[in-house]
Amino acid sequence: MDWTHYRFRSLWGLPASPAAVHEALERAEEYPRWWPQVREVTRLDDTTGVVRIRSALPYDLHFTARETRSDPVAGVLEIAMSGDLEGWARWTITAGGAGTLARFEQAVEVHKPLLRRFAVPGRPLFRANHRLMMRAGRRGLIAYLEAV
Repeated sequence: MDWTHYRFRSLWGLPASPAAVHEALERAEEYPRWWPQVREVTRLDDTTGVVRIRSALPYDLHFTARETRSDPVAGVLEIAMSGDLEGWARWTITAGGAGTLARFEQAVEVHKPLLRRFAVPGRPLFRANHRLMMRAGRRGLIAYLEAV
């Protein structure tokens, strides 16, 4: 097993239309307004930006995110990531009940030296850290969607 490779999946039920959710998730530079762990997004051009995240554990992750797919009809947003994290992340947005289901999938390899050094003993903490980040992101997005 490659201890520096992670695959994450989350499913968010959201009380808004798929179009509204897609629009909010497409505007990555606004993530710090509603997602506490996304500390900074600096847009480099129309499809690329530099992202800094930090959850409960005391380290920041920096990576460049490049849009590889934005399809509002199919409800798909996808990025390629390079830097402290190398891989991809994808949102798939569909109607669900009275609102929307937003499925998050991510496959990354960690390049940050600290996380590589503690890959084996720290893995359960790193996964828990990610779960906390995703829970806070869902809560923040719900509040953001209700406010706009």
